[in-house]
Amino acid sequence: MYGLLAVLLMGVLGFVLVVQVRVNDSGDSLDAARPADLLVVLDNVGRREAALREEISALEEALSSLQQNGGGSGAALSEAKERLDALSIQVGTVPAVGPGVVVTITDPRTGVGSEVLLDALQELRAAGAEAVSIAGAEGDPVRIGVDSWIAGGAGSVVVDGRQISTPYEYIAIGDPATLAAALDIPGGVVDTVARNGGECSVSRSDQVTVSALRDPRIPQYSQPGN
Repeated sequence: MYGLLAVLLMGVLGFVLVVQVRVNDSGDSLDAARPADLLVVLDNVGRREAALREEISALEEALSSLQQNGGGSGAALSEAKERLDALSIQVGTVPAVGPGVVVTITDPRTGVGSEVLLDALQELRAAGAEAVSIAGAEGDPVRIGVDSWIAGGAGSVVVDGRQISTPYEYIAIGDPATLAAALDIPGGVVDTVARNGGECSVSRSDQVTVSALRDPRIPQYSQPGN
């Protein structure tokens, strides 16, 4: 149970904390952590998401007020809108378009589990991906958000409660060259997928679209701290 909880938390931390570490490096410490410590980390992530949503609501109200009252300079309105757009993309409540990569992972031998997909997500985030979605062979893609998680063994991967099947496809927005290089370093994601009997292809593009959205739900327990 603790190992599964650690995997879920690694997925969340990979999104919130953009750090230059490999998932294998962070996995050991999370697996060895006490349940109470893991719950503290999870609570902090929930508070972070709540804070982002609270800031989005405040910006929406401020922007609406400025537009209705005709107050504020054009620069202030532009700055508020840019901040709102950036936070909305980060939380995953609006579509995103920009340069990026499409990563396709096939698993004909059923050897690619959640830890490999999590490693790919970690590398994309560490390389500067600003918006990410993942899709399976069937069903709608899943937008990766602050509280996203990936679990399950090969052939039964679950992302945010939804089971997905091979081929897996990541769409990530960021600098295409940087994202592609992060996945293709020696011993990196491309090599890891190959060692597990799969194949990973990375296609760069001047424009990709992350159209999947996350539910703009209100947190049940968490609220922004001071």
